[in-house]
Amino acid sequence: MRLEDLNWMDVERYLERDDRIILITGATEQHAYLSLLTDILIPSKIALAAAEREKVLVAPPFNFGNSRFFADYPGTISLTRQTFDLVLIEVFESLLHQGFRRFFFLNGHGGNQLPAQLEIFLDDDEVHVQWYDWWRSEAVRVFEAHRGLKLNHANWGENFIFNRVAESPAGVKPNVNFYDTDRTQPVSRDQLGDGSFGGEYQVSDDLMNELFSLVVDEVVRLLRWPSAG
Repeated sequence: MRLEDLNWMDVERYLERDDRIILITGATEQHAYLSLLTDILIPSKIALAAAEREKVLVAPPFNFGNSRFFADYPGTISLTRQTFDLVLIEVFESLLHQGFRRFFFLNGHGGNQLPAQLEIFLDDDEVHVQWYDWWRSEAVRVFEAHRGLKLNHANWGENFIFNRVAESPAGVKPNVNFYDTDRTQPVSRDQLGDGSFGGEYQVSDDLMNELFSLVVDEVVRLLRWPSAG
């Protein structure tokens, strides 16, 4: 269920039986030949698939994150960490005031982190917060080990059918060495080239569907953590 498909009375009725909500965080930034909204499209698809099974409410995605590393790539839109944290905290406070108590942050961007002010709720008895980086999940690690692949920025691991906007090159790109690179400053396009960090550009859709299903299954399990209060 998405907020955009409901009115306020629907949400009030939802809160009478459930206090969970999924908050999607990501970024608008370069992903080589993939959509600039890759870091939003992937967690959004995962969230909606999991929410369909668990009947959990999904908030509109937060489309911007800390993407200064890719500032020299047209189409990238970046926020400071301070701005990102402030907006996320105010969204959290709004929903908390209305009666939500279990918050599942489904994150799609490596530059985002749970605001420090919300970390106190990771182990709170009454209000529960979970932060989930989908590409760092146990499901992805198991898939990588089983298939002999390594997910990286803008390589096969983010190349789903729903976020392709152009044909990806065939073959494998050598991994880009970021040793001693300051991730707080824009990366040189001479160093990074098309934007991929390296590895296979694309694998079969069957493999990607397998990966997607594994991640959704994991999110569903995590959404079933004990009721607040």
